[in-house]
Amino acid sequence: MSPGMDHSPKTPLRIGDWVVDPASEQMSRRGETVRLEARMTRLLLCLAERAGEVVSIEDLLTRAWPGVIVTPDSVYQAVTSLRRLLGDDSKQPSYIATVPRRGYRLVAAVAVQGEVPAGLHPAVDVNPRSQREYVSTMSRRRAKWLLVTSVVVVLIGVLATFGLLRRSSSTFPAAAAAMHVPRSIAVLPFLDLTDAMNEEPFADGMSEELIDQLSKLPNLQVSAPTASFYFKGKQATVADIGKSLGVTYVLDGSVRKSDTTLRVASRLVRADDGFVVWAETFDRPLDDRLRVQDDIAGEVAKALQGSID
Repeated sequence: MSPGMDHSPKTPLRIGDWVVDPASEQMSRRGETVRLEARMTRLLLCLAERAGEVVSIEDLLTRAWPGVIVTPDSVYQAVTSLRRLLGDDSKQPSYIATVPRRGYRLVAAVAVQGEVPAGLHPAVDVNPRSQREYVSTMSRRRAKWLLVTSVVVVLIGVLATFGLLRRSSSTFPAAAAAMHVPRSIAVLPFLDLTDAMNEEPFADGMSEELIDQLSKLPNLQVSAPTASFYFKGKQATVADIGKSLGVTYVLDGSVRKSDTTLRVASRLVRADDGFVVWAETFDRPLDDRLRVQDDIAGEVAKALQGSID
């Protein structure tokens, strides 16, 4: 941990808005509790111990996967899932920032729970100006969400008045939470994690193809693209998304590229507890993008049949 942070590995920490309890592998925020996988807990603690500093991929691999030989791809996937749980945005991060070709940096304020008011870590927010900037940032985020929520509520009211609100759980995600259907899933927009970040159209197409393929599975309800893509770039946790869309599972993923090879990673997450129940990585040559989308979507749909209750 940074100087001045004397704590044991099991001491609860305040990281941004979240209180992270390493002992129970849970984090909570304003009455919401999210369970973390063991490796995600170790990953988050490793970043928190060096808050404000760049932590290399090698360091994260050593800490989060001790004694296990894995590739850097495991770090990319774990960080992506952790961002989802935190409600973070990779393009405008409030928690974990990507430092290209170097690693990741925790940009949120960190403190031992109960030691520093408002969760401000003295090693990170050492002066009044940085504290004001942090509070100002959080205020803007809350104001943005209040504005979005207000607009959506007004739209729902107008549509309901004209009898157009038929399937609020799939068309307007910010409506009141629907009842969860056991075999139900939402496919979130896949993240473009390529170095140039120029594969967003392919990533979006990958998500749409998955929605089409999964919709063909018997007895499985799939949220419409308009509902899932509402959350593109939004700061929302998997639990929030599951409640808003009324689904039991959330499928997310990412797209990366190396020379002429395209790598698509996909994960199935249980919305109520945030646990990853299935994950796979697919490598394909960049000769026919449409065929790649179709092939991978078909493989994912086939694999998920045995993973969804």
